[in-house]
Amino acid sequence: MTVFIIIYYFLINMISVFLYRTDKKKAEKHLRRIPEKTLFLSAFLGGALGALAGMELFHHKTRKNYFWVLNILALTLHVILMYFLLFRMS
Repeated sequence: MTVFIIIYYFLINMISVFLYRTDKKKAEKHLRRIPEKTLFLSAFLGGALGALAGMELFHHKTRKNYFWVLNILALTLHVILMYFLLFRMS
């Protein structure tokens, strides 16, 4: 089970980075953007670390404080969840 959790978190974080990169490129080209709900959903599904990395790597959404707050909140929730899944249930 631990291997599946690690693979899941790796994949969802890569998806989050990809979403932020894609949204930044679309913003630069004035194309239809990825909804903020989708960006937040990826964070709350476990991709918060990837979302924060994407924000920093691509300088995207960094001026919006609520993005920082919600992504850090999602990351905190998933750290707690991982603690219980990996250490308390074994």
